[in-house]
Amino acid sequence: MRFLGVDTGGTFTDFVLWEQGRLRVHKVLSTPDAPERAILQGIRELGLEPAGLRLVHGSTVATNAVLEGKGVRTLFVTNRGFGDLLTIGRQNRAELYDLQPEPLPPPVPPERCLETGGRLSAKGEWVEPLTEEDLAALREAVSRLEPEAVAVNLLFSWMDDSAERAIAGALPEGLFVSLSSEVLPEIREYERGMATWLNAWVGPRVQGYLERLQQGVPGARLSVMQSSGDTVAARQAGENAVRMLLSGPAGGLVAARFVGEAAGRDRLLTFDMGGTSTDVALVDGEPRLTSEGRIGRWPVAVPMVEMHTIGAGGGSIAWLDAGGMLQVGPESAGADPGPACYGRGGRRPTVTDANLLLGRLLPDAFLGGGMALDLEAARQAMAGLASAMGCSVQEAAEGIVAIANEHMARALRTISVQRGVDPAGFTLVSFGGAGGLHVCALAEALGMERAMVPVHGGVLSALGMLAARPGRQLSRTRLMLLEGADDAWLQEALEQLAREGAAVLEEEGVAAEEIEVVLSLDLRYHGQSYTLNLPWQGSVAEVEEAFHQAHHRRYGHRMALPVELVNLRVAVRGRALPVSLEKREASAHCEPAGRVEVAGEPEPVPHWERARLAPGQRLDGPAVITETVATTWLARGWRCLVDEVGNLLLERD
Repeated sequence: MRFLGVDTGGTFTDFVLWEQGRLRVHKVLSTPDAPERAILQGIRELGLEPAGLRLVHGSTVATNAVLEGKGVRTLFVTNRGFGDLLTIGRQNRAELYDLQPEPLPPPVPPERCLETGGRLSAKGEWVEPLTEEDLAALREAVSRLEPEAVAVNLLFSWMDDSAERAIAGALPEGLFVSLSSEVLPEIREYERGMATWLNAWVGPRVQGYLERLQQGVPGARLSVMQSSGDTVAARQAGENAVRMLLSGPAGGLVAARFVGEAAGRDRLLTFDMGGTSTDVALVDGEPRLTSEGRIGRWPVAVPMVEMHTIGAGGGSIAWLDAGGMLQVGPESAGADPGPACYGRGGRRPTVTDANLLLGRLLPDAFLGGGMALDLEAARQAMAGLASAMGCSVQEAAEGIVAIANEHMARALRTISVQRGVDPAGFTLVSFGGAGGLHVCALAEALGMERAMVPVHGGVLSALGMLAARPGRQLSRTRLMLLEGADDAWLQEALEQLAREGAAVLEEEGVAAEEIEVVLSLDLRYHGQSYTLNLPWQGSVAEVEEAFHQAHHRRYGHRMALPVELVNLRVAVRGRALPVSLEKREASAHCEPAGRVEVAGEPEPVPHWERARLAPGQRLDGPAVITETVATTWLARGWRCLVDEVGNLLLERD
C-alpha cells in the first residue's frame, strides 16, 4: 500500500510518500489559481499511478476563500427580528480607542438576510411556528436572488432542529444548504450563525475543488485534514468546509508531536515558517484544541488546533513606511513571482533574499540543487532598499532578518509567556522550508536551551497528513446546573454522542474495535460566559472538583458558586496509518561538504549535507546544514546531535 501526504502552501506544495517502509519527499511550486494542478504534477513527478493510492491532503482552498473574500453568493436565513445578527456580532471593536473607525462591510448584505418563523424560546417552547406561508416566501426569495448556497440559523435550534430541517427540505435540490443544528449544535446564536455562514459561503468552492482533484486521481482513496488534526473522507469534507480552515497547519502540529515522540520530547513550542506566513503553537503531550479561534476577522467556534499566525514567511517583503522605518511583511511575494532570488521577476527584497545574501542559504543547494538561486537578483533588489536606508546591502539584510525574528518571537511569547507558560521548559521545534534558518535566534530570544529541527522538517505538514488519524469532534449543548445531573444520565448522553461519531467513522471503513473515544464537558461557574473543558471521569462530584482546581490554576482563585454544564464534547478517532520514521543505518561520521562565507563570521563555516550525517554525529556551530527541502543555520554558541531517525537535536553551549 502507498500512502501520500500532500500539503498545499502559499509558495510550495509538499509531498511525503510512504512506500515499502520508506519515506520519500518532494516539492513543487504551488498553483494558487487551481491547487489541484500542482498536486497532479507532483504525483506525476513521483512516478505514481493514482489507482490504489491512499492520499491525505491538507487543503488551503477554504482558508484562502475566507481570507480573500471569495466565497459564493450566500443567503442567511434566521428568525424575524434577527436579520442583522451577523452584522452586529458581539459589538467588539478592533481598535478600542479609535473613535471614528472605518465601517467594515457586513458579512452578508442586508438584501440577502432573510427572516422567517420557526422560533423557539430558551426553554425549547415554540414562540412562533414555521408556517407554509413562511416556506413559500423563502422559496420565492431563493428563486429571485439566485444564491449558490443558503445558511440557516434559527434561535435555539440546538434544542429542536425540526424547523431548520423543514426549511432545508423546502429549498430547491442541488442548492448547498448549511444548517446550524448540524454545523455547530451549541449555544450562542452569533458564533453558531457565523460558523454556519462560513460553511455555506466557502462550501461549494471546497466541494468543487475536491471533485476536480478526485477526478484527477481516479481510483485513489482521498481524505482531507480537518482543523482539529483529524482526517475526514473527501466526500464528506465539502459539507464541512468550516472545519478545514486550519487544514494545513493542523498537519504540522500532528507531525511535530509524531517526531517529538520519536525524539523523546513531548513538551514542544512549534513554529512553522513557510513562504507566506508563520504558525506558532504549544504542544504539551497533545496539540491543544480551541473553539474560540479566528480566521481573518471572523470568529470560528468549531474545534481547531490552537495556534497563532502572523504574516512573516520567507517570501515576506521588506519595505520602508512613511516614517522611514524598516518593516517586514505581511505582504508576501508568494509563489509567483516569488522572492527576487527565484529569478521569476520579483523585484522587491524578501526574507529569503536576505538569508541568501548573508550566506545562510546556498545558491546551488536550494531544493537539493534542483532550483538555483540568483544571488545577483537578490543583491539588486536589496540595493534599492539599502540605499533608501543609507546603509550597506549586508546591513539591510541583517535588519530584515532581525525584524522577522522579532515578529516570530513575539508570536511565540503570545502562546506561551502570555498564558503563564515558561518556554524554558520546552523544546523549540522549527519546520517549514524557512524554519531552520531562524531556530537558534528564536530560541535565544525566548531563553530556551533546546531546539529541534525534525527530519523532513521542510515538508513536516505533509508528513502530518500521514501521521493523523481519522476522527470527528462532536458537541451538544446541555445547559443545566451540574448538581442537577446524575452520573448515569451524563454517561448515557455522552455515549449517545459517541455512538453517532463512531457510526460515521465506520461508514468510512474504520473498524469498530479500532475506534478510540474521549469524553469531556464544558463547565463554568453559574453566571460566567466562558467555559473550561474537563475530561469526564464518570462522576459528577469528581468532575466538579476537577473544575474548581482547573479554574484555580488558570485564574488564581475558585468561587463558591454552582458549577454549570454547558456542552457535552466527544472525540472519536480511528487508528493512524501504519507509518513510522525509519531508523538510519549506522555509518562513519561524514566530513563537511565544504566551507562557505557567512556574514558576521570571521572565517568560512562548515557546510554539512544532512542526508550524509550519521546517527550520533555531533556538530558545533557556526555551520550551514542543507537538505533537499530546507536549510538549517546552526548559529555560534549552539551544538547539534543527530538522533537515530535523523532529527537534529540542538542545545546551547
